[in-house]
Amino acid sequence: MEFDFLTPVNSEIIQFISKLNSQHLGSKVSFHTDKEFPNIDKIKIAIIGVLENRGDATQFEEVDLNHIRKELYSLFPGNWESPMADLGDILPGNSLEDTFFAVKKVISKLIRKNIIPIVIGGTQDLTYALYRAYDDLEQMVNLVAVDSKFDFGKQDENTSSDSYLTKIIVDEPNNLFNYSNIGYQTYYNSQEEIDLIEKLFFDAYRLGEISNNIEIAEPIFRDADLVTVDLNVIKSSDSGNFTNFTPNGFNGKEICALARYAGISDKVSLLGIFNHWNSKQESVLIAQIIWYFIEGINYRSNEYPFGSRESYSKYIVPLENDELIFYKSDKTDRWWIHIPFFTEGNNKLKKNTLLPCSYEEYLTACNQELPERWWKAQRKNIL
Repeated sequence: MEFDFLTPVNSEIIQFISKLNSQHLGSKVSFHTDKEFPNIDKIKIAIIGVLENRGDATQFEEVDLNHIRKELYSLFPGNWESPMADLGDILPGNSLEDTFFAVKKVISKLIRKNIIPIVIGGTQDLTYALYRAYDDLEQMVNLVAVDSKFDFGKQDENTSSDSYLTKIIVDEPNNLFNYSNIGYQTYYNSQEEIDLIEKLFFDAYRLGEISNNIEIAEPIFRDADLVTVDLNVIKSSDSGNFTNFTPNGFNGKEICALARYAGISDKVSLLGIFNHWNSKQESVLIAQIIWYFIEGINYRSNEYPFGSRESYSKYIVPLENDELIFYKSDKTDRWWIHIPFFTEGNNKLKKNTLLPCSYEEYLTACNQELPERWWKAQRKNIL
């Protein structure tokens, strides 16, 4: 029933793919056509378009994903084993809420079947619908947004691409455990918003901070369930989007590296890519972002929270009044820090007691300084 919301891939795309040779990615993907629907029991990754853009009053054109699909399926895959399908598009409903409902139902169904959806299309407020897809899964959600803005708005404001985060924080059921922003630009965010991020113990990393050392983003993605990308975070000279001019932002190499970090995370179960302005040039980069995310999925190491701690080295760092426990993977050399349980309070971390961290954070602890992300996770756990 949930898949009734999906319309077939445009016949123009099917004809385009039929002319590609057997080595192109398009020849290795199952498609939702007028005649058949892919067997979802045999796929690992699903691509879905959402043709909804009413969340941004400045967007007047209908969402067109044909160029993205042509660019993506014209690429050559790596040595990949994860079977893929393009399930088609979700059309705009009678209202924005109708579209949200359809997106929620489709995505929730796929996640429950351990399929990783890649959602492309409309405006950033669709992140709210992706977040709501986790309602039936009875888990806390870690959201990572690659975005130049925090997208706060007034509590009574209608959901839009500039205010969806407020709705996520306020609306029930409140399943959000942590929000992390990667790439915000200070002049696009009020000081009140920046202060609110700190007050809620969320994580935010400025554009320059990530650009100077992109590796610090890897542990953030490793703890994410949902990753959403606002394409306006990419500078126009690299994205080709000059309709909504952005002089500063990530370059093409950096955004693809971030997409790969998201892909290799064993925990990420959903990716959304939004605010595409129908630019043919931008479609080329979007296709490569998706390619790198899929590449990452195919190189997942299946470590914590899915693996056993037996293949980890344990490090205990004594502090003045306590001790911190770190784990290092013998397989990938990645680090985690232990978050202790609490016998009182909400105990939101009861299913996730290891927080991904970096080797630098381990060194920080050795210098008798508490890692900031560990402290924030502690605070959220006891509030």
